[in-house]
Amino acid sequence: MELTYLLIMFAVVVAAIWLKQPLYVAMLASVLTGVLLFRVPFGQLGGILLRGTFGRDTLMMVLAFYTITYLQRMLEKRGRLLEAEHALSVLSGNKRLNIMITPFIVGLMPSIGAVLIAAPIVDKIAGDELDVPERAFVSSFYRHISEAFLPTYAHILMALQLSGNQPLRFVLYMLPMVGVLFALGYVFYVRKISKDKDVAATKAQRKAALKQLFVSMWTVLVVVLLMMVLRLPVFVIVLGVVLVNALLERFTWKELGAFVMKAFETKLIFNTIVIMIFKEVLVYSGALMKMPEYFSHLPIPTDLVYALMMLVGTVIAGSQAMIAILIPIAFAAAQAGMPLLVLLMSMAYIAMQVSPTHVCLSVVVEYYKMPLVSLIKKTIPVVLAAMAVSVAYYYLLLLIG
Repeated sequence: MELTYLLIMFAVVVAAIWLKQPLYVAMLASVLTGVLLFRVPFGQLGGILLRGTFGRDTLMMVLAFYTITYLQRMLEKRGRLLEAEHALSVLSGNKRLNIMITPFIVGLMPSIGAVLIAAPIVDKIAGDELDVPERAFVSSFYRHISEAFLPTYAHILMALQLSGNQPLRFVLYMLPMVGVLFALGYVFYVRKISKDKDVAATKAQRKAALKQLFVSMWTVLVVVLLMMVLRLPVFVIVLGVVLVNALLERFTWKELGAFVMKAFETKLIFNTIVIMIFKEVLVYSGALMKMPEYFSHLPIPTDLVYALMMLVGTVIAGSQAMIAILIPIAFAAAQAGMPLLVLLMSMAYIAMQVSPTHVCLSVVVEYYKMPLVSLIKKTIPVVLAAMAVSVAYYYLLLLIG
């Protein structure tokens, strides 16, 4: 019955999104459904709401989101992200490369609004050579590749903490999969774009572009590097970079004060809190804890059972919830170490690209004025190929030790 209840909760989310309701409405409806189905006592409900709203994980994520969004507002104010796109265009002069790299660069900042920065640039580069769903896919898919491996994202930090692995080692192990994701997007869609190149830049122009790229992106690079080497909360690292950037860019007190409210993305924060409440309901129900039993009857190895659980569970509950619940279980039962973490995080990334709980997908389809199903249809062939490669890569890592 527990699996049936999970499917009903997922169906509620899908139905609400299909009716064009905001994610928080869909998740709240699913939470209420779960409370009723699993018969959560009224006395326990208060604790679930408190843990989901004010728990340490929730607060750390909200603070990380806020400080990173604040830094993003600073970059937008000085036009740094667009400067980075222009610098890359000068350095490569290749339309295909630019249309992949630009959303990726923009996606280094973990914010819902990042895809709205990437989409117009993708439209400009692709023109009519890609149809609307294909441009939506490129904008979304490449913008999210950084979510597969960079420790600027809360779910990556959570996975590293729960599995006991170091950020730098994880990033190095994930880099081949990052290359695979770039290649798959190219093979399925980007190669449709003509090979026409811009006018070749002079040596002086390339040198200036390289300097511009560093000036535009140093804040993001420093945040990523410090997160990989320092055991500090994300918001502490980002806050330090914000202060240094404020001095170097000579922001006025008036500008800094304006960012205080502009960085407060109410919908993002509320969505995060509702998702964490949703996770608490699932934890209370114990349904996800029983998923190994449901999948144990399948004729596949245990490690692939966990990979399948991550895939299915992430589509239903989102990556944050599944990482918090599944990784401790998987690492307690299996001794695969980093290869297992790479496999599970690859599956989490893959699932999020087709999950109706992924708020960025709703944002990008709203921008392109198209149904979510059209984007998912374009995404499915790519993620199926990525699933096959991630499993092969996992066994390769086990083989080479």
